[in-house]
Amino acid sequence: MSAHPPAIAALGYTAASLTTLSFIPQAIKTLRTGDTRGISLRMYALFTAGIALWGLYGLLTGDGPLIAANAITLVAAGFILDRKWRAWWGERQEAQRLRGGRPLP
Repeated sequence: MSAHPPAIAALGYTAASLTTLSFIPQAIKTLRTGDTRGISLRMYALFTAGIALWGLYGLLTGDGPLIAANAITLVAAGFILDRKWRAWWGERQEAQRLRGGRPLP
């Protein structure tokens, strides 16, 4: 782990907690309603990949706040990305079906 003084570590954990907690209400709302229309698939895929990379960076540098915040956010972002992907895939298959084409595999 990082050898930061306790005050700096506390600052990092406080910042990580606030940013992670700010993300949770939107994640819960999206998962409860299933409504992903306002979410860009590309943006969310990039966001989730970035969170994963920040988490990896935290692991490699031993930075506790980065590890904790990104691990929690990655789980929530992963659920939302999965929900968005499924909605996008379903819309794509329905559009192809309506055009008279065979369904995608």
